[in-house]
Amino acid sequence: MARLFTPLRLREIELKNRIVVSPMCEYSAVDGHPQPWHLVHLGSRAVGGAALVFTEATAVEARGRISPADTGIYLASHVDAWRSIVDFVRKQGAVPGMQLAHSGRKGSTAPPWLGGKKVPLEEGGWEPVAPSAEAFDKDYPMPRALAAAEVREIVDAFRKAAERAFAAGFEVLEIHAAHGYLLHEFLSPLSNFRQDEFGGSFEHRIRIVLQVAEAVREVWPARLPLF
Repeated sequence: MARLFTPLRLREIELKNRIVVSPMCEYSAVDGHPQPWHLVHLGSRAVGGAALVFTEATAVEARGRISPADTGIYLASHVDAWRSIVDFVRKQGAVPGMQLAHSGRKGSTAPPWLGGKKVPLEEGGWEPVAPSAEAFDKDYPMPRALAAAEVREIVDAFRKAAERAFAAGFEVLEIHAAHGYLLHEFLSPLSNFRQDEFGGSFEHRIRIVLQVAEAVREVWPARLPLF
């Protein structure tokens, strides 16, 4: 237990202890913008003594949100909305972190307490995208398979999101490549049936994840950690 409360250095960032608040979806944003709810939720964890406080999975583009109520970092106005939260977290002695994400075929779905099923276009939903046109489940929307050029655009969206996260003051970034969301969908042969440069062999299926990591690291300062 004593080790839990000792500092941990990651590149040039020092955490005051080993307690990290992991990303938790709040389903409380408006057009991708965090609200007072997020200030209270994330700020209270910092006040409570955690050393590193992560945002929820934050979308790198609008269609990368899980639900219409998820946060984003794809607009300049998102930078401004996040900045006050970042400042508060830092003033409590915690390090602010952001998880960058793209929902892929699990997007355009409702919050869990509203059933978690697909959101129709007329109710604010959208057509999700994925490696292949294969729905996650019967209650999820049918995604459109991305063209190779669009895959490269998503890599660039992660790059630009990293730049905005830095502008907002975040000091740790995490790339979400798990839990059946877009990057994970490319990794898995159960959801990636492509036969181009982003599908087929293991080396091709992992390509987008490697490119995203490289693109983010190119713009994310070397002194700051990338998870």
